[in-house]
Parts: sequence; structure tokens; C-alpha cells
Amino acid sequence: MKCFLWSLLCCAPLLLPDVRATYHLSAGDPQLIAAQSYAQTRSNGRPPHRTLNPAKTDSQCRSRPLDLVFIIDSSRSVRPGEFEKVKIFLADMVDTLDVGSEATRVAVVNYASTVKIEFLLKDHFNKPDMKKAISRIEPLAAGTMTGLAIKTAVNEAFTEPSGARPRSRKISKVAIIVTDGRPQDQVEEVSAAARASGIEIYAVGVDRADMRSLQLMASIPLDDHVFYVETYGVIEKLTSKFRETLCEVKVEVVEDPCKCEARLVFQKQTQAAIQQLTAKLADVSGRIERLENVVGRA
Repeated sequence: MKCFLWSLLCCAPLLLPDVRATYHLSAGDPQLIAAQSYAQTRSNGRPPHRTLNPAKTDSQCRSRPLDLVFIIDSSRSVRPGEFEKVKIFLADMVDTLDVGSEATRVAVVNYASTVKIEFLLKDHFNKPDMKKAISRIEPLAAGTMTGLAIKTAVNEAFTEPSGARPRSRKISKVAIIVTDGRPQDQVEEVSAAARASGIEIYAVGVDRADMRSLQLMASIPLDDHVFYVETYGVIEKLTSKFRETLCEVKVEVVEDPCKCEARLVFQKQTQAAIQQLTAKLADVSGRIERLENVVGRA
């Protein structure tokens, strides 16, 4: 034990410069200031945690107006019966929302190796038509191009020509991703760009879903935006969780695009710094182990 402590003390100076460099924020860096300000604004504006009361009625808890896009995985790993469960989940979600041209608008993006927009935000403004459109969705099979699906949703579903309300309306834009596998393409950068544009992302993982990928896609705090269920058979249980989340709350809309860009830059800088520090820690751990071996032989 004494040898280990002595080795650690000898190697500690190697870590200090990297730790300082990682966590030092220059007071004059406008990008970091804007990013911190934006993150703090989101944190302060988040509603307090509430316990779901199943007895609540629509008059007690109405969903806030949203531009809501479901992004659903229908790759080969999702069996036909399981995909039907996803469609039931979507229909149940529609039932919990205040659907309408001036309320919540809903779109569905279906993906596997390819991406298909099943219907747009401008297509259906009542629940019966929307649920009928959901019932007609068929699985696409093959691979899992989640990054492509997110990019398609941003570029083709969350646009004004497709029915999204203009930024001046301050309508929250929300994406709910449902997947049971590991993405076969890159999701980190495309998800960060989507979040920076003002889209709040929820990631729902089922069964074999890769948790790391869910975390890379979802908005922060991750505890509020990442969900996992063991099977598609219980996915409908998430309806109540989303119902509570989408209840009437203070709307969070990114008003300054500069803050979005600054936040994205800050996220990339922080991630790079953490990776560098992790590599340095691994190197120092190796040095400590070698020093212990040397001391042990002495």
C-alpha cells in the first residue's frame, strides 16, 4: 500500500496540468459563456419533478402545443408482432395529446436501411385520421440507419413547408426515437446538430438497444430523456411517463441561434478534453503499475 501511495504521489504532477486545462474556462471566451448561459437557462426553466397521478383528467393536465415527430425503428430485428406494439404505443400517445392545427401536430418517420416519412406535421389535425394513418404503417426491415433517420427528420419533417410552426410562434419541437438496436451509422454529430437547432430529443430503447447510443442522441438531462424497456410488450407503459412530461409546462425554445452554435462547440470541446484526460489517466495508471513492479523487486 505504501508503495502504491508513493507511486501515486510521484505521478500526480503529471495529471494536474491536464486537469487544469480540462476544467479551466476562460472568462473572455464568448462561446463558452453563451454555452454555459444557455445550459443554465435550460436547467432553471425545467419544471420540478412530479409524481404521476393516474386520476388526472385532460382538463387537469393538457399537453402543451408541440411539433412532435416520432422516429421509429422497423429494422429486421423488430418482429412483426413487436412492430404492432410500437404502433399501439403511437396510437396511445396520440390519445394523450391535444391534437390540432393550433395545438400539437404529429409526424412519423419510419426507418431501417432506408427512411420513409409516413406522414407530415401538416397532414392530420384530428386523432381518428392520425390513428388510421398509424395503423397503415408497415415495417421496412433490413438495417438500422438511425443517424440518417434523425437527419431526415430535421431536414424534411421539422420544416415549415412540412407543417412545423415558425420559430416566432415559440412552439416546442420534440423528437421521440424508438429503437431496439445499435445504429449502423453515426448518430452523435447529427443528434447534436438537431438539439442545437432547438429540437428536444427523447430516446426510447427496447431489449437489445445500445444504451451508449441512446445517451448520445438524447437531450440533457439524460435521466429525463432516456428510457429503456425490456420488451415491446411493455412499451405502452411509457405512455403515462410521456403524458406527464408533455403536460402543460413552461415552453423551452431556443431563441438565439448563436447560443445553439456555442453550445455545440462547447459540447465538442468538453468531450475532446474528457477523452484526452481519460487517455492521460490510462497512461499514468500504466506508469504507476510499472513503478510498483520496480519497487516490489527492489
